[in-house]
Amino acid sequence: MGGAFRRLAIVSASLSLVFLFARANASSASAAADKDAVLVGAGDISDCSSPSGAEATAKLLDQIPGTVMAVGDLAYPDGSKEDFVCYDKTWGRAKSRTRPAVGNHEFHSASATPYFDYFGAAAGDAKIGYYSYELGTWHIIVLNSECPDVGGCNAGSSEEKWLRADLAAHPVACTLAYWHKPLFSSGDKHGNDPEIKPLWQALYEANADVVVNGHDHDYERFAPQTPEGAADPARGIREFVVGTGGKNHRPFAPPKPNSEVRDATAFGVLKLTLKPNAYDWQFIPEAGKTFTDTGSGTCH
Repeated sequence: MGGAFRRLAIVSASLSLVFLFARANASSASAAADKDAVLVGAGDISDCSSPSGAEATAKLLDQIPGTVMAVGDLAYPDGSKEDFVCYDKTWGRAKSRTRPAVGNHEFHSASATPYFDYFGAAAGDAKIGYYSYELGTWHIIVLNSECPDVGGCNAGSSEEKWLRADLAAHPVACTLAYWHKPLFSSGDKHGNDPEIKPLWQALYEANADVVVNGHDHDYERFAPQTPEGAADPARGIREFVVGTGGKNHRPFAPPKPNSEVRDATAFGVLKLTLKPNAYDWQFIPEAGKTFTDTGSGTCH
């Protein structure tokens, strides 16, 4: 009997250890899922003829851990293989953690081939240039705003249908999307781009929270709004224009409705700290500049 009891005690102790180990692993997995994630970057970055701006913002990335969003027009003037050599000397230091979006200058080279060759699988399918991924508790969507090159961005287009399907397949609490050309912008060079509105509409209907763009060479933050440009603090999308990666600066036109903050004096990057059900933002300027912008928001 004594031997039987001892064997029973050993089995019981072993099962307890297995249970405790499993519970610890589950707790660790839950803690990892709940950990804050960092997404940082900008668009409109490297120009071989004037590399100092891209080097200034690359130095910021050197000091900021996390996933890097390169938001289009990465290698001026034509997104060629030679232009990407200059990009590689600066932001290329963060290539292994970069998830890029394609811009109009990348398509100056046929089918943006050098862009897709440079980034490989990190840029998604080279035939379409849009994709999605998970970051912490957030779902991240990267779109292609060169609409004519992917069959349009209109309702019913391949990209719009893909976006709606992707949103339906990932009904998470917090969603962020980035691409190059903004729907809303006070920039004097480009301004609003209504061609992208159907994609904004799909994001809005799915309760997406944040959109990040480039294209105009400035920094601008908008209050949460609808695809029609109406203020909507309850479920509107907050848009950031961050065309401050290093190319140059351009002036603003009169502010668009819901524009809250604008600056065209500092190169810099936008750092987004993505939390479960919330986010913080911080514009970090290049060394020697003082403009910054900080705040927080909650997910819908």
